[in-house]
Parts: sequence; structure tokens; C-alpha cells
Amino acid sequence: MLSTADNQTLTRVSAGTSMGEYLRRFWTPILLEEELPEPDCAPVRVRLFGEDLVAFRDTSGRVGLVKAMCPHRGTDLFFGRNEGNGIRCVYHGWKFDGTGQCVEMPTENAESNFKDKVRLVAYETAEAGGMVWAYLGPKDKVPPMPHFPYFDLPANQRIATKYLRECNWLQSLEGGVDSVHTNFLHITLSRWNNTPGYQQRLAARGTDDLDLRYRSGDTAPRFFAHRTDGGFLVASRRNADDDQYYWRFNQYLVPFYSVPPRGAGGGHAFVPLDDYLSWSFNISARTDRAYTKEEMQTIKSGDIPTGPDDAGGLQNAERLPGTYLTVRNKANDFLIDRTMQKTHNFTGIVGTGNQDSMAQASMPPIMDRTQEHLGITDLGIIAIRRLLLKEVQELETGTEPPEASNAEAYHIRGIHFVEDKEVTLADAVEARREAMYR
Repeated sequence: MLSTADNQTLTRVSAGTSMGEYLRRFWTPILLEEELPEPDCAPVRVRLFGEDLVAFRDTSGRVGLVKAMCPHRGTDLFFGRNEGNGIRCVYHGWKFDGTGQCVEMPTENAESNFKDKVRLVAYETAEAGGMVWAYLGPKDKVPPMPHFPYFDLPANQRIATKYLRECNWLQSLEGGVDSVHTNFLHITLSRWNNTPGYQQRLAARGTDDLDLRYRSGDTAPRFFAHRTDGGFLVASRRNADDDQYYWRFNQYLVPFYSVPPRGAGGGHAFVPLDDYLSWSFNISARTDRAYTKEEMQTIKSGDIPTGPDDAGGLQNAERLPGTYLTVRNKANDFLIDRTMQKTHNFTGIVGTGNQDSMAQASMPPIMDRTQEHLGITDLGIIAIRRLLLKEVQELETGTEPPEASNAEAYHIRGIHFVEDKEVTLADAVEARREAMYR
């Protein structure tokens, strides 16, 4: 468990808080590129680390990110006119470019230089991997963009989606790096009970699917945390055959990324809107071929059918039209079906993304971690908390987080494999270094 003070440090993200200042040292995904589809399109509201901002794609195609409140009389610039390489407040016509500089002030006479003295707070932006990114930290410490593997793929071989998590960002992150919950939260009852029908279906699917073959067979894996340049390799080890272990390497990358075993290096970013809400950005990627139009449409909609031995229904989370809020959400108890819970799957909730959201959002909005009772499978979560607390404290004494300036530390993949029991974790990491960093 954590002390009250440490829990406050880890979960509070607004400007001036310890974690808020730490998170601002990193480039952060804030939008999908599809939300700003073309020059001079409609502005978009952005809430990030407790700040209310407005993003707009200007006439030249550049993305601006500025404080939402017009510095004249406080009108929300979300309602502004995006035109002529700037956003114009509709109250009195003041116009600002992407750097925050006021460029037109029609309420002043032609000789006035007042506009030159007025600036909006504006932040650095970049685009990569199908997302818009922002840096909210000190102007003299802008780090390089992290180099994720999927950045290198053509646009038709990667898909970025997002949906809202109704809880603090740390709850979302800790769910992302905890792989033991998948033995319970995401399974069907036939898999849980290891029924003959399940065994027949498993045999029909062959033995190449290591995750399906081994993960449910050992519900009490051993966990290890191996420090990497970008964070931690959170390794789970399960019994496989008599003389082998099944290993899963889930990469945690500072400050809020989880990269589970997916060959193309996709993963998740759990980004705080504020203390009580977070985004789950999700990257699907493949290196062997382009996604078909049908696959892209299905993944972006969140309506992904799964096999009879998975969670059933949706892998991601179907969203309410025109929003990034899931159809199944906290307000409607995630549409839990108690009959389904008795007859089909462990939760009675359709979809792995919805099941994750339920587990995290059904906690208090900010979990009181002084009330926890952590077990041996929580070792990775404990290691991550300690790392974050250490780096937050170091930043307060003037030491910048080293990961922020190490772009290549993020060029890493999660992997899984079967290995002889006599092989140590350190040896397994070294032997598969090329597979993780290729």
C-alpha cells in the first residue's frame, strides 16, 4: 500500500503539483489526427493535465494548441473562427496564431501596437503515428519526440483509436501493465472451466497461439520487473510444459505507456485529462501487410467481433456516435448482463475494453491506495510506482527524467515466448533483445 502523501503525489496532475510538473516533461498524445482532418477545420477542445485548451489546424496545415480563454474578456476560443492561419475570437475579433501571438486586433486603431503586446499561452505540437502530440513543459527543455516502432509504419499499417476512462490516469495505467487479471476479467466460462468443448476448440486452433494455450493454465504466475532505458519490462512467468515456462514481456514506458506482446509494437497511452478522467489511446499495428478498409473501419468503430473463447463481442469499446465515450459506461453499469455472467463470460460485460473500464472506473475516481492489500503478482505495479515517485522527487531537486530525452528508449516491443526452465530472466532478456528492439 502507499502512504496518503505518496498517493497524492502520484495521482494529482494539475500545474504546480509534483506529478503535474513531471508529466509536462514528456511529449503527450492529445488527439487523433482524424479530429483535425483538414486546414481551417473546426477547432477541438482539449483538456490535459487539468488545463482547458483549444487545438486547431491552421490554413497551412500546422496544429496550434492554445489556452481556451481569450485574454481579452475570457470568451472560449473553441467557438472561434479558424481562418487565415489563426483562430479569431468571435466576441471582438481578436486573432491569434499558433504561437499564441495576437496578430489582429480590429477593436484598436491602425496606429496601435497593442496587439504586439498580447499573447496567449501556447504549446509545442507534433504529429506522429496517427496522433497529435503536445509538450507542455519548459520551453528551454523541449525533448525529442519518442520513437515508437509504429511511427515507422505506413499509415495503412497502423490504426490509432481512443476512448474515455472515467477514472484517474494511474488506475488506467496500472490496469494496462497488470497481465494477471486477464486470467479472470477477460475470459469465457468455457475457458475458465476448461470444458471439453473449449479443449476441442483450442486443439482446432493449433498450438501457435502461445497466449491462448498457456495463459489460462496457470492463474498464479510469477512476476518480475527488469529496468530498461524507458521504464520497466514487467515479466510474467507461467508454467508451460514440464520443462518450460511461458513468458510474457509487457513493456512499461515512462510515464504512461503500456506495450503488451504485439509484434508490431502497438500499445496504449493512458493520458490524464485531469485528476478524475483519462484517455486510453490505443495503437493497433502490423508489419506484414496493410489493413483492409473493412478492418480499419471495424477497429475504429470499436465493434470488433472476437472468437468464442475470448471475451465475446468487442475487443475494444463501441462508442456513442460523435463522441469518444463508450456505449457501455459507468452511468449504465456497463450494461452488465447477469444472465451472460452465469452462462457465458466471467463478468457479464461485453468487450475487453469495457471490462477494463469497469474494473478501473468502479474504484473510487482516485483510488485510496492506503487501503490496498497487494500480493505477489503486483510486483510490477509496485516497481512502477517506486520509479515514478523517485523521478518526481529527483525533478524537484533539479534532475530531469532521463527517459524524456532518450527517444530510442521507446523503440521497443512487448514479446512472449516459451523457454526452458533453466534459462534465467536475464538470459532470456539478452537472448531476445533483437526481437524487442528491432
